[in-house]
Amino acid sequence: MLRMSTLFLRTLREDPADAEVASHKLLVRAGYIRRAAPGIYSWMPLGLKVLAKVEAVVREEMEAAGSQEVHFPALLGKDAYEASGRWDEYGPNLFRLQDRKGTDMLLAPTHEEMFTLLVKDLYSSYKDLPLSLFQIQTKYRDEARPRAGLLRGREFIMKDAYTFDIDDDGLEAAYQIQRQAYIRIFDRLGIDYVIVNAMSGAMGGSKSEEFLAPTEIGEDTFVRSPGGYAANVEAVTTPVPDALDWADAPAAHVEDTPDTPTIETLVAAANANHPHADREWTAADTLKNVVIAATNPAGERGVLVVGVPGDRDVDMARLEAALAPAAVEPATDEDLKAHPELVKGYIGPGVLGPQARPADIEFLSEDDATIPYMLDPRIVPGTRWITGANEHGKHVFDLVAGRDFVGDGTIEAADVRAGDPAPDGSGPLELARGVEIGHIFQLGRKYAEALDLKVLDVNGKQQVVTMGSYGIGVTRVMALLAELNNDELGLRWPAHVAPFHVHVVATGKDHEVFDTAERVATELESVGVEVLYDDRPKVSPGVKFKDAELIGAPFILVVGRGLADGEVELKVRAEGSSENLPVADAVAEVAARVQQALSG
Repeated sequence: MLRMSTLFLRTLREDPADAEVASHKLLVRAGYIRRAAPGIYSWMPLGLKVLAKVEAVVREEMEAAGSQEVHFPALLGKDAYEASGRWDEYGPNLFRLQDRKGTDMLLAPTHEEMFTLLVKDLYSSYKDLPLSLFQIQTKYRDEARPRAGLLRGREFIMKDAYTFDIDDDGLEAAYQIQRQAYIRIFDRLGIDYVIVNAMSGAMGGSKSEEFLAPTEIGEDTFVRSPGGYAANVEAVTTPVPDALDWADAPAAHVEDTPDTPTIETLVAAANANHPHADREWTAADTLKNVVIAATNPAGERGVLVVGVPGDRDVDMARLEAALAPAAVEPATDEDLKAHPELVKGYIGPGVLGPQARPADIEFLSEDDATIPYMLDPRIVPGTRWITGANEHGKHVFDLVAGRDFVGDGTIEAADVRAGDPAPDGSGPLELARGVEIGHIFQLGRKYAEALDLKVLDVNGKQQVVTMGSYGIGVTRVMALLAELNNDELGLRWPAHVAPFHVHVVATGKDHEVFDTAERVATELESVGVEVLYDDRPKVSPGVKFKDAELIGAPFILVVGRGLADGEVELKVRAEGSSENLPVADAVAEVAARVQQALSG
């Protein structure tokens, strides 16, 4: 059995200086992990025990779903990633290196390419399909801001699975099998989750869903409606209003609006100097034109302008999802210097969109005169706006979309707000935060086409295989379990993932106490209960109790002063309760409690 006297463990009484969330603080303090570098952790014996139990649940359900386990190297050559385009698309998030011969290599962030090439190497007929493979393996991503311990690191363990089918019907069936396996996995782990529509991003493909665990510390924002709609905020689509008749709309007119570089100052000046006929102007009457710098994976930088209603802001996460794999940020003063026609604070459609571009200049060409102009879906023909006149201190009033300006297209970039209508008409949206614990994709044929994965179909013709991809962040799941199961004293692991079921604590100096504790611990082990026995002879009861509560076994069995009355104390961490048991009944009672906890 595990013994505290020999266990490779040092607990800490103070929180690590760099820890922000409970799971990070407690996993370090309780001796489960140790920081090796930013976003990189060494695993201690207790941490590996919990990790192995999480992996076991994942592995069992993947195998039950008909998936077979393989294992790829993490160190890979770049050729396959270059063929798929991800050598460039991943940008700075990819760990790149060279071997002694100068060959470009990488540490794999995911393994789509390797799975594809393995199947290509071995299979050639539709009779070999369908196929489902998975691995549990370490991944590497050069996160710009690793945070929250295991929740966002640069080295992490992920389960990635891939399905291979001859047609789209097969892919849909495989996707549903994997989806149900995920539901069973997270149900077994005891994690509350929401399944939301998501963007595929750099992964590519069509249908995509995330499994999110709602928590305030989550980095992902998602929405739900009373009628059941749920989506990651990046995947929310805006209900498009009907176009309006502009037949009686007045002609657009430029007005003096000095010192109004912001929406707030513009609205105030409009109401003071150019009052509306029957109501006050609001921010919703204005058209905000935001200049964005976009950098593609090759490092080429350019600007575009996004037009949104003035009562909305551009959500950079939504914009980046829409423009993936490009990285986006607000344009700098240097970016604006290259486009003097963009008058900061007074930018308007007059110098943007197809109407401002000579016919021989193509949209998104490399010509500096070409600035893409993308509009929020709410800016439909017939809507009237106050917006910049491209001259300091001047704005245009009654500028009508469709009549006076058009964009190059629409884009989902404006922020999503509580109360916005759900795209499917199922009611107003509410916003929440969550941690992504799983993501499933219908990849389709992106990687199969890039790497020439084809098989002969029933007619003897070459057919491109269609693929699905399914990931679970195993180390992230463990961190989330720690985040969801703790109190002011320490961790409170559920029995099915705890490093051991019972922490037996011998307190005092009496030999009878230690002899009894040893016997009870040994008998518990003999009936299948996993035990950590605190057998340290010269450690105070207070220190032992603090360690036991911090480490977080489901049950703490204290052998101490009560032994004189023939009793031991059983503490239940999840409930914060304790009771005395006759020492003669302790093994049977504790074993029954453990079995009940495991089956519940």
